[in-house]
Amino acid sequence: MSNIQIASLSKTFANGTKALNGLDLNIRSGEMVALIGASGSGKSTLVRHIAGLIGSDVNAGTSINVDGRIVQAKGRIAADIRNIRRNIGVVFQQFNLVGRLSVLTNVLTGKLGQMPLLAGALGNFSLADQQVAMQALERVGIAATARQRASTLSGGQQQRAAIARALVQGAKVLIADEPIASLDPASARRVMETLVGINREDGITIIVSLHQVEYARRFCPRTIAMQAGRIVFDGPSVALTNERLTEIYGSASEELVLPDAADLNSLKAVAA
Repeated sequence: MSNIQIASLSKTFANGTKALNGLDLNIRSGEMVALIGASGSGKSTLVRHIAGLIGSDVNAGTSINVDGRIVQAKGRIAADIRNIRRNIGVVFQQFNLVGRLSVLTNVLTGKLGQMPLLAGALGNFSLADQQVAMQALERVGIAATARQRASTLSGGQQQRAAIARALVQGAKVLIADEPIASLDPASARRVMETLVGINREDGITIIVSLHQVEYARRFCPRTIAMQAGRIVFDGPSVALTNERLTEIYGSASEELVLPDAADLNSLKAVAA
């Protein structure tokens, strides 16, 4: 069963840049999919469309359906998008935490979409909500930081707090847009391991936009590669060898390969 269905998706910005060009895509429920591409390939634009954050070009056949609900169609975002977004968790590269608030309070904001506006504005979270938030922090391995100001956390810890917030939200689809781009290798690995655990244990559909193919090979069974707003590869991650990348991207493939990458055989062993 498809959890995400995209038909004839195009996006042209005001300056004439064609960021997406007639994309068709289906992602099954419970999949963990990597989205890769060099800078300007369109991957961040794609994830923002899936989340209903921006509207597409006005085309008759364009539609995005997530978890059985229409996010947008014919260039118009659904009128009830606020309710639809409750099932779509988004984790950004910038973490989007409020530094002066505690880690626990930041995670609890994942509940705001399920609360009356006044209660949410006042931060009136129930004891049950707080327990759910603490459980989420335990799952991502940073429960001990719950009472700290978010600004005191390392980059990797802040990203895991953002993931915990999506868990509290109760999202059925989790979209992570370059979640490890600003992290050191050890923190990046821990964040990816956290996402894999959530995918396997909860069956949540996860799309993770990545800049280096090694992380896709290690952690995601399926990879979608983009170039100039089009999908140029969609298949098993281990099939996307460095040689295949060079065929697709030419010299630009160097941007997608870590200089100290492990050999492909070891990556296949990890993926298996």
